[in-house]
Amino acid sequence: MATSKRSSRTPSAAADTQRGSPQAMLSRIQSLLPSMGAASQRIGEFVIRHPADVVHMSVSEVAERTQCSEGSVVGFCKLLGATGFQQLKIALAQQIVQPVQYIHEDLAAQDSPGQVVSKIFHSNIQTLQETESVLDVAALSAAVDLIRGARRVEIYGIGSSAVIAHDAHYRMLRIGLHATAVTDSHVQAISASLTGPDVAVLTISHSGSTHETVLATRLAKEAGARTVCITNFGKSPIQEYADVVLHTMSRETRFRTEAMTSRLAQLAIIDTLIACLALSDYDKAVSTLRSTFDVLSNKRY
Repeated sequence: MATSKRSSRTPSAAADTQRGSPQAMLSRIQSLLPSMGAASQRIGEFVIRHPADVVHMSVSEVAERTQCSEGSVVGFCKLLGATGFQQLKIALAQQIVQPVQYIHEDLAAQDSPGQVVSKIFHSNIQTLQETESVLDVAALSAAVDLIRGARRVEIYGIGSSAVIAHDAHYRMLRIGLHATAVTDSHVQAISASLTGPDVAVLTISHSGSTHETVLATRLAKEAGARTVCITNFGKSPIQEYADVVLHTMSRETRFRTEAMTSRLAQLAIIDTLIACLALSDYDKAVSTLRSTFDVLSNKRY
């Protein structure tokens, strides 16, 4: 009996191809190029030529480099069987990146504890230095004015950015600002839609491409709130809805689910922002800090 082409492929291989598995992603793009439209062909050719660069890029940056829309980039990803751009990057990363780099970009599998210490501390120091070099002082001043002029502040973050949002919330409370950290995506959407011109929104997102935080920032902007975003250097979707952008500069790639060095850069910007906010209303900030210090002293033996 003749064997059909369909039955000659194993079920797992067929399933992997349908999902756009990491092992087959670049070859799958190559095979589908002739049947794609002009925009998808440009995107596909760019990905094939620059897979390592794409792993580090946002959907907005790929769209700009290929002269396509962000929607075209997402549509291209779905043609390959991926759910979106992030899944495409993960598939590419698994194909071209060494597994140890999921732990940290600079590590090698055979590194000793001493080498791990040296590499990670060097990476963190470099991230802070580079973030200082790209941080726009005028934008920082604008963020201070925007937050000081608001009746209340809402702070949004998801995943690893959620802990940064909670830290910002705590620090703002200590200097007497009316602030709330919202880290649940459903509550973010509701909260953002109920803001207004007297509300400042601070969104923290390393990639600037997380659906939940982009949506919350857009809803807040549409409701009339003033918006500040802390995100990594480069073009990303969230910046379209930000009145002020404060950039970090972390070499950390965006295919990983958890940020590492980017958190240090985000915390450094939060520290700087809080200090500037405190200095902008010095007497009140000092008075509130003294008062809250007295309250917290009761928590210690």
